[in-house]
Amino acid sequence: MNDIERRIQSAGRVELRKADGEAKAVTLRGYAAKFNTLSEPMYGFREQIAPGAFADCLEDDVRALFNHDANHVLGRTTSGTLRVSQDDTGLYYEVDLPDTQAARDLVVSVERGDVTQSSFAFRVAPNGDTWDENEDGIVIRTITKMCRLYDVSPVTYPAYPDATVGMRGLEAYKAGRADEARGAMSRARQAEARSRRLRLIG
Repeated sequence: MNDIERRIQSAGRVELRKADGEAKAVTLRGYAAKFNTLSEPMYGFREQIAPGAFADCLEDDVRALFNHDANHVLGRTTSGTLRVSQDDTGLYYEVDLPDTQAARDLVVSVERGDVTQSSFAFRVAPNGDTWDENEDGIVIRTITKMCRLYDVSPVTYPAYPDATVGMRGLEAYKAGRADEARGAMSRARQAEARSRRLRLIG
């Protein structure tokens, strides 16, 4: 599962909608991703998502979590409490929040403006991204196709893992050598394992 990636979306605020006459019925909505918007620099490159990249995973069993924490489930597509779609702007979601302590706390935080951003966890399809260098020498990764959407999450902070497909394979992808990148990763893991064994022996 090391190829799961997570991204923050700071361009659009999450919003709350309360149903009239139903004090506990609250829907959280926002964009978990926006198309054609460059990310902040990360691991030596910037990233953007091409329109339509989520077409093959909108029917996935997707969860809504708080801070990508599986202990704080806010909704799920298979139960009908979470709805995800893509439009010209990006990946849109609406989640009917449960009457749980975590959800009630989240409502307060959103109303106060303390939680305003969303994130999503995903896997890129094979050959589902391209790497280019712009005129300023900045490497741009464009994701054109996702093969799995795991969750959408209102978040406090970005949740980038220490190792992602992009970080591990950047240099090789730039040169068109994905196989070389995988070989280098394998050799690095083997070298680290040997080093650990030698430390234990010593």
